[in-house]
This record gives sequence, structure tokens and C-alpha cells, in this order.
Amino acid sequence: MIYLIGFMGCGKTSTGIELAGLLGFPFLDTDQLIVDREGMSIPDIFAKEGERGFREIETAVFRDLSGDTKDAVVSCGGGAVLRDENVILMKKSGRVIRLSADARTVYDRVKGDSNRPLLMSPDPLSRIRELMAEREEAYSRASDITVATDGLTPAEVASRILAVLTK
Repeated sequence: MIYLIGFMGCGKTSTGIELAGLLGFPFLDTDQLIVDREGMSIPDIFAKEGERGFREIETAVFRDLSGDTKDAVVSCGGGAVLRDENVILMKKSGRVIRLSADARTVYDRVKGDSNRPLLMSPDPLSRIRELMAEREEAYSRASDITVATDGLTPAEVASRILAVLTK
């Protein structure tokens, strides 16, 4: 398994699709797996279960993934690294690659996306900076390598990851 972690808007999904194509692996998105499992959108899960309930569901998905013996590229939700159990499961079953971008890049990529419950605030850019600062240590601790995505296409990021993985 290759797990792509990082803050929302860093390109985990678009890069993951590209990387999976290059490797001939299936692409999985933990947020989509959660939606499929629960039969409701992420904002609806947050509204019904709260962030804590969402994180419980997310961890159950990581348990399932870590037991799978097939190779895949997995795009992980931005907060997945906030639970040590998720990080342990990822590291036990694969490589963990962090995608990063600066706060302005993230804002430009996600502004107007109503499927981002953690950004429902009067000042989303400030909220992005705050959340990125809160999660920095967790992202650094969890990742095997980091690839900055600012100014790069998903194909360019996937090529950089592939180059590191094949060294």
C-alpha cells in the first residue's frame, strides 16, 4: 500500500489517481470509502456523529485497509494522522507519503467547496493556517517522505513520488 497523507487541497486524490495509473495499482480514497460505508456524505456524517464519530469510522476503514494484502494507492483524509492508531496501521501495511502545499495554495484549491466541514468559518484562510499548524507535527511524524505540490501538476507530483519509491 502507498498512503498519501497531507492537508486538504494538497492534491492527494488527483496525485493518487495519477500514481495508481503509473504503478498499475487500484486507487482508493478513504473519504469515499467512508461515504460508501455509511451511505451519507461527509458533511452529513459530521452533522450526525460529530468529528469524533467521523474519526471512529475513519479508523475502522484503516483497519480494513491494513489487512488487505493487495497493492493500492490510498488517498487519506486530511485529519487521518490525528489518530496514532491510523498512523500505526498505515506504517505497518505500506509507505506513507506526505503531500504538502502552502496555506494560500490550499485555499485557492478548496475555496467554494462545500464538502469541507472543517472550513465552514467566516475566514477559511485563517482556519486553514490554524489547522495546518495544529497538524504539522502529526504529518511530519507519520510520513516516510514529503513532496511539495505547489506549482506542480498531479502528474509531476506522481512522477516525483515514483522516482523516490524506485530508488
